[in-house]
Amino acid sequence: MADDPGLARRMWHQLEPLHALFWYSPEVFTEAEALGYDVRTRWPSYFAWRAAPLGAAGAHAVSAAFYSFSPRMVAEHVPAAWAVAPPGRVLEARMRAVDRMYRALLGDGIDGIGGADLAEAAELARAAAEAASTAGRPIAAANADLPWPDEPHLVLWHAIGVLREQRGDGHVAALLAHGLDPVEALVSFAAVGAASVETFASRGWTGDEWAAARDRLASRGLVDADGAATARGRELRDDVERTTDDLAYEPWRTLGAAKADRLGQLTMPILVKVLETGLMPAQNTLGIGKVGAPPR
Repeated sequence: MADDPGLARRMWHQLEPLHALFWYSPEVFTEAEALGYDVRTRWPSYFAWRAAPLGAAGAHAVSAAFYSFSPRMVAEHVPAAWAVAPPGRVLEARMRAVDRMYRALLGDGIDGIGGADLAEAAELARAAAEAASTAGRPIAAANADLPWPDEPHLVLWHAIGVLREQRGDGHVAALLAHGLDPVEALVSFAAVGAASVETFASRGWTGDEWAAARDRLASRGLVDADGAATARGRELRDDVERTTDDLAYEPWRTLGAAKADRLGQLTMPILVKVLETGLMPAQNTLGIGKVGAPPR
C-alpha cells in the first residue's frame, strides 16, 4: 500500500476539535476558577493547562515550545501560573475538567461515555498516540510521560492531545527549517488566508512587530505590498504544510488506513456534537477549515 501522508492532515482535522473544545468549555473555566485563575479571558488558564506537562517551566522554555506566541505575552502568564497552582494540581484539575466537559457533551449512557463506540475509539487513538515518536518534540514528550487515565473518554482526549502536540512540535521544526521565525510564521499564514490578521492578534505581537515581520517577508519576495502571499510565498507555506504532514504521518502509518478510517467513523458523532455546541470559534489560528492538504 502506498504511503499517504495526507492521512495525517485528515485525521488532525477530524480529531483536533474534539480536543480543542477544552479551551472554550464552561466546565473547564469552572475548574480553572476553582484553582484560582482569572477566567475573564482564557489566557491565564490556557498557559497553565497546556504548559503543566512541562513542569514548572519558565517563560523562555514555554516561549520556545509554544513558538508563535509573543515572548512578552508568555512572560505575563509564566511562571506566574505556578504561583496560582503548581503543575501537579493543574494536571489533576485538567482531567477533572475533561471529565466534566465530555459528560456534559456526550452524557453517561451507552450512547455516550459509557458506550462501546467511544471505548473502541479510545483504544484506536491510544494505539496511534503510542506509535508517535516524541524525539525532538518536547510538548508531545511531556504529555506522553503522563500516566494514561482509566476511563475511555479521558483516554481519547489524552491520546488526541499527544497526537496534536506531536504534530505541533513537528510543525515548529518545519517552520524553522523554512526560515520562518515565530511572528513571520503567523504573518505568512495570514497572508495565505488561513485566518484574519485580527485572529492572529491573539498571539500577543504588537502592530509594529507584525509590520516589521511583513517587511522582512516582503524583502524575500514572500508577500506583496498589501501583505498578501505571492506565488513564492504560497509555495513556501505549502512546503511547510507538506513537511508537517510528513512528520506527523508515523502514528497513522503504524495504525493503518483502515483503523484510522474506523477511528474517523467512530468520532464523527462526537465531532458533530462539538460543532453543535457553538463554542468553537469560526476562525482559528490553526487554519483548520481554511487550509487543506497541499497537492502532492
